[in-house]
Amino acid sequence: MSDLKVQFIHGLESSPQSTKARVLAEHFASLTPGMLTDDFEACVALQHRALEEFGPDVLVASSFGGAVAVALLQRGLWRGPTLLLAQAALRQGQTCELPEDVVVWLVHGTHDEIVDPEDSRRLSACGSADLVRLIEVDDNHVLRTSVRDGSLVRWVREISAAR
Repeated sequence: MSDLKVQFIHGLESSPQSTKARVLAEHFASLTPGMLTDDFEACVALQHRALEEFGPDVLVASSFGGAVAVALLQRGLWRGPTLLLAQAALRQGQTCELPEDVVVWLVHGTHDEIVDPEDSRRLSACGSADLVRLIEVDDNHVLRTSVRDGSLVRWVREISAAR
């Protein structure tokens, strides 16, 4: 296991016991705070407290969790490397805005039937061109193939090195 500290923000119908959370825990020093996803602002506050206490090297967020992560970025509560997986920020009514000085990678499956990949294309165009990267993969919303084939772990390592 790596000493790299990773905080994971799970999705709407997910939990700290999800496949992504377990994979991240197998490879990194990780924290996945459980959220009651019916209160967006409470989720943002919970994740902010966890960021301050845990001090991660990388923030990884999936779907609804991606919306929480984008809120943290937009409010200046997090400035570190951020990996957004099938993010749903625009679906949560957030503006198409990323901080200019933060490394943000967006991964989206081209076969996502829950969150349109176009949302990640649009959001990726709203940050620093040299720091924001869009990765489109032949996968679905939960990115099952990308988790199973080790891509998730590789992306975390690569974005950490890109800081």
